[in-house]
Amino acid sequence: MANAGKELEKFAADNGINFFLVSYVDLLGVVRSKLVPSAAIGGMQKVGAGFAGYAAHFDMTAADPDMMAVPDATSVIKLPWTEGVAWVASDVCMNGTPVLQSPRHVLRNQIEKAEKKGLRMKTGVECEFFLLTNGVETEIADVKDVAIKPCYDQGALMRHFAVISELLEHMETLGWKPYQADHEDGNGQFELNWEYDDCLATADKHTFFKFMAKSVAEKHGFRATFMPKPFVNKTGNGAHCHVSVWNPAGSINLFHAKDGELGLSELAYNFLAGVLENSQV
Repeated sequence: MANAGKELEKFAADNGINFFLVSYVDLLGVVRSKLVPSAAIGGMQKVGAGFAGYAAHFDMTAADPDMMAVPDATSVIKLPWTEGVAWVASDVCMNGTPVLQSPRHVLRNQIEKAEKKGLRMKTGVECEFFLLTNGVETEIADVKDVAIKPCYDQGALMRHFAVISELLEHMETLGWKPYQADHEDGNGQFELNWEYDDCLATADKHTFFKFMAKSVAEKHGFRATFMPKPFVNKTGNGAHCHVSVWNPAGSINLFHAKDGELGLSELAYNFLAGVLENSQV
């Protein structure tokens, strides 16, 4: 443990970071954070930042001890829109053991199970959100966006060029390799796409993207919402997930079979069957 905490201290020194947002996600998808000065981040990386689990959406009471959010240095992201601040995802533990209900731990657990089978999961996401006025949350931000079929509307896309282009530029700066953005199926709805990655990295990026989109929207006088169904008369927000399973080195897509039906391997069909079986209500 002699070098514990050195990674984020070095990151701060190398990148001019004065503060870290030490973050985790609760059971309702709300991001919880503490703002930590860079001078204290080494200690946080050793023992974690303390949170009261009952104060967030976890199945806990005031009698439970504090949860400690231990930042994962591999997830650290320098905020492109605020100088001197970085965001970092954390693994939550209590009394030295992982909090089993923590979403990040649930994913880590599945990753470990896959590794024992010689499998490595990669994912990509398609994040949809609505841009709303800053004053009236039930109004979309573009009064001209009234087409019956607004999907891929060029004019509506370009009227929000300032927001969409800034998000794309930030993702390019972060090395996410964004490749497209479009106006989606609902009036006032947009989607941005970036390159897939290992499933934990994609999950962390997805969490950060929602924070980034909301921050950039607010900067331009709007509000961004990722609510599944903010309007009863408009298409809901989706988050399509593209899933593939690879060999441990991440060099061979085990779902692909050149000569297989639809280009899919037997493993891919087994995966699809499992999804269908476990999604039935």
